[in-house]
Parts: sequence; C-alpha cells; structure tokens
Amino acid sequence: MDITAKAGFAGRRAEHSDLLDHAVRVGLVAYGLVHLLIAWLAVRLAFGDGGQSASSQGAMHELASTSLGRLSLYVVAGGLFALVCWQLLEALFGHRDEDGGKRVFKRVVSAVKAIIYGTLGVSALKVAIGSGSSGGGTDSTTSKLMSMPAGPVIVAVVGVVVLMVAGALFYRGLSEGFADKLDFDGRTGNDGRAYLLFGKIGYASKGIALAIIGGLFIWAAVTHDPKKSGGLDQALHKLLQAPLGTPLLVAVAAGIACFGLFCFAWARHLNR
Repeated sequence: MDITAKAGFAGRRAEHSDLLDHAVRVGLVAYGLVHLLIAWLAVRLAFGDGGQSASSQGAMHELASTSLGRLSLYVVAGGLFALVCWQLLEALFGHRDEDGGKRVFKRVVSAVKAIIYGTLGVSALKVAIGSGSSGGGTDSTTSKLMSMPAGPVIVAVVGVVVLMVAGALFYRGLSEGFADKLDFDGRTGNDGRAYLLFGKIGYASKGIALAIIGGLFIWAAVTHDPKKSGGLDQALHKLLQAPLGTPLLVAVAAGIACFGLFCFAWARHLNR
C-alpha cells in the first residue's frame, strides 16, 4: 500500500471514529449556542439596548461576562476546532457518494466551512483568555481591499460572492436541502417536523442576514466608502432603520435562534 493510500485509509478511519463523532456533536452544540446568543443580542438591539455587538464576537464577549461563561468559552473553542477537524477530513476524504465535479464542489465547501469554524474557534479562544476585541474590524478590512489596485471591483466581487452564498442558504432552507444532515429519527415524527421547521427558518434567516451584508459591501464599492460595508452587527442595525425595522429585526433574531435550535437537533441526530 503506497503512502497516499495509507493516508486515505487513516483519514477515513479518523472520519468515522467515535471520538470525532462525540467531538463534532459538542461542536454543533457550541455553534448553536453562539447563534442563540446572537439572537438574544439582536432582540436587545431591536428594543433599544445596544449592549454587545450583535455578532459572533459580541456573543462571545457576552458569554465571557461571567466566570462560568468565560470557562465555557474554552469548551466552545474546543468544539469549534472539532468541527474544523471534521470538515478538513470531509474536504480531503469525504463526499465519496458523489462523483466528479459535484464531489469537488462539496469538498471545497467543506474546506470553506473549516475556515469559518476555525475563525470562530480562534475568536472564542482569544476572548476566553482576554485578548479578543469586540469590534468587528470589517471597515479596516474593506479599507485595505479598497486601497488595492481595482480595489472597489474586488470589494464588489466580495459582495456578489456573499450574495450568492446568501441565496444558497435561503434556497437550502426553503427546499429543506439540509435534511440529510439529520438521521432518520431526526427527520420523522412530530420531533422531526419541528427540527425541519427550525432548519428551514434558520437557514432562510441566515440567508437574509448575509444578503444585507453582501449589499453593504456592494454599496461600499459603488460609493468608494469602506465605512458603508459591515458585518452582521451593522447589517442588523441597517435592518432596524428600515420601515417596520423593530418587528423585522425581531423576526430575523427569531430565525437565527431557530438555526441555533436546529444545531442542537443536528448534534443529537447527527448523520455523518
């Protein structure tokens, strides 16, 4: 057996190990908790209490406001790093039930998810040890992109990509394309219907929030003003300024909370 084959065999064994299975479930619970905290911060924002930034960073700082919460951030970070390991294995050895371009696409998606989970995990660890900033930093990033040759075009492309991801999440929610994440018991009966409803609303709501973020990037590119871009917190602030902003923001917050609850169901009925 050559080195490549041995690496593939070892990777597939790790992918299906009980230890990784338990670690991934902890990670999904941690991911759900972050979304519930973001939803709570968004509701507070809707009713006039700015508090922490309504973003993953703000959620982690809210969690770090107590000794027990700070301790739990280490668990959150560990769980998110477990999700990184899972998605890296999926990127390297997974999706073997697919062929050709579809397999390549799904492996690329898994690699992107690993980056997202890793970024959140590092943020959780930094906040836990007291070195994390509650600021989003999106303006600074956009400013750097804008200062590059063809900077506004790059920022606009980022906005379009974010809009595409938003559309994919929204469609995934409405079409229940996420259902294969749950085992059979998680998709059937009264509980299964509730889990699918949480997922449908949750994915669609995340798509709406991302669409606003993508729109902000495109608007920043058109106006050549990086301050008009922003992350989730600024997107929710923009939503609050719209007509019927408060009920709209509460609805999006409820949707994000639904995604958090879906993550808990996903952890319980994980289909890997």
